[in-house]
Amino acid sequence: MKVIKERMCAEVDGEAVVFLIGMRFNKPWKIHKWLPVFLAFPKMLRELELHPDLGLLGYHLWFGRTTIALQYWRSVEALNAYAKNRDRSHLPAWAAFNRAVAKSGDVGVWHETYRVREGDYETVYVNMPAFGLGKATKAVVASGRRDSAAGRMNKS
Repeated sequence: MKVIKERMCAEVDGEAVVFLIGMRFNKPWKIHKWLPVFLAFPKMLRELELHPDLGLLGYHLWFGRTTIALQYWRSVEALNAYAKNRDRSHLPAWAAFNRAVAKSGDVGVWHETYRVREGDYETVYVNMPAFGLGKATKAVVASGRRDSAAGRMNKS
């Protein structure tokens, strides 16, 4: 990935949604319990990449005992529509998790959703490749009004 040496920030038209989702290997030796959950993530992400009209703007992944997918969505409505759509990958995977694992405690799943309204966010990226909200939406040079955190939040 190319490192951008300029000081950049995200510029979002309207609102966006930051969605953190992941799983935790509570009992790592129970591979038969966590592997189906783990494999469901890439399937959903592939589906979302192939269908940008579903509303996913971009994502980043981190792996460890607690796995994290940082996602950016066009709207809460788009995120919820995907989550509830019986013809997409999420709902069957969620049902399978609840049937096979949910009450065992072997695998944890979690998510957090944040609505980011215009003027209520602030970002800065220095010596970074395209990343985060700036990669998912649009990155612009952090100069002029955007030179300070307050300016980036339209409060200067």
